[in-house]
This record gives sequence, C-alpha cells and structure tokens, in this order.
Amino acid sequence: MFFVVAADTTFDWIVITSPEAGSVFLEAWKEAGTPSVRIGVVGAGTASIFNDLKLSSKQLLDVAFASSKATGKVLASELPKDSNKRCTVLYPASVKASNEIEEGLSSRGFEVVRLNTYRTVPVGHVNKIVLEKALSTPVVALASPSAVRAWVNLISEPDSWSNSVACIGETTASAAKKIGLRNVYFPMEPGLDGWICSILEASRARDSFRSENY
Repeated sequence: MFFVVAADTTFDWIVITSPEAGSVFLEAWKEAGTPSVRIGVVGAGTASIFNDLKLSSKQLLDVAFASSKATGKVLASELPKDSNKRCTVLYPASVKASNEIEEGLSSRGFEVVRLNTYRTVPVGHVNKIVLEKALSTPVVALASPSAVRAWVNLISEPDSWSNSVACIGETTASAAKKIGLRNVYFPMEPGLDGWICSILEASRARDSFRSENY
C-alpha cells in the first residue's frame, strides 16, 4: 500500500470503512511521507482512528466526510462528487469485504481503485472449557460479518443453538440472519453506543423469556 500512497497518482478521496483499515492506511501514509489526502469515513468509530494525529499531520490528512449512517451502502450513495470532472477513489479494504462500496461508487461515476490491505483470520482453536462457557452465554456480541462467520464455525450444531446475538450494526445483523442465526438484535444507527443498547435489549429479552417459562 505504501507504493500506492507514495506514487505520483493522486486520489480525490480515500475511503476508510473500519478502524483496522484506518490503522493500516495510517502506517502506509506515514511511510510515504504524510502526503496531503482527503478522507471519507463510515461512522464516528472509524473516524476516531485519526483523533490522535498531531495537529500538523491533521492539516495534511483531512477527514472531510462521514456518512450519515455508518454503513458502506450509505457512504457509497453520499460521498460528495463534482459531476463536472473525473473523480477518483482509493478504497483500502479487507480481503473479505464485499463489493458493495466499489459497486455503489462506480454506479455514480467514481473511478475506484480497491486495494486489499489486510485479512481477518478466525481463531484456529478455542479451549474446550472456554468454548462451553461461550456457547452457554445468553447473548453473544458480534462486531463484523467475519466475526459472525467465525462464531458459526465454532458451533458444532448451529441449528440447535438459539441464544441471542447482539450485532454492532445492520450489515453484521444481515450476515447473522443470512447464515441462520436467530434472535438477532442490532441498533438502527451503527456504533458502540447503539451496540451496547442492543446487548442490553437482548439480555432483557432473554430474562423476560426465562421468567415467563418458570
């Protein structure tokens, strides 16, 4: 990624959709000599990765846009574009990320360069006792579609597991429902605060269900 950031080619926007993607980009940006860039982000959680930059660096790295809702679909529909000129976007992403953002931006006339900069890898082994405790937990909190897939891979019989799932946002919740998980909770506005509320909502629902059946 360093070579792309350091190259003579400039981009009108660099789109960052997760804290991890932001961290990887920041490393490459610093190695490239901190060129002037304009950033578009998905939500406050992603934007926060840039909060610790020194003032001098913030003048070169301009977080100029955040989507009204923290989803890739909304970012792709809202990213500002000058209709009278060519507009280019660099999209550093996880290898496992969907094509939703580049397809959405391309449909609006942006020229998108997707760069797969990192890969999320599920844990290979979980201690049996720890896994048994996790499986009996009333509510499991999941923060990404890859976390959903990793969790399901740990469950020997997903169809028989009916505890609740609290997701950080709609994208993760959709992945959970698509893969067959039940009792899925998620906030209308993705983010940490909403996620906590969804965890509490799921917990209250489980408690209510238990009290009604005893």
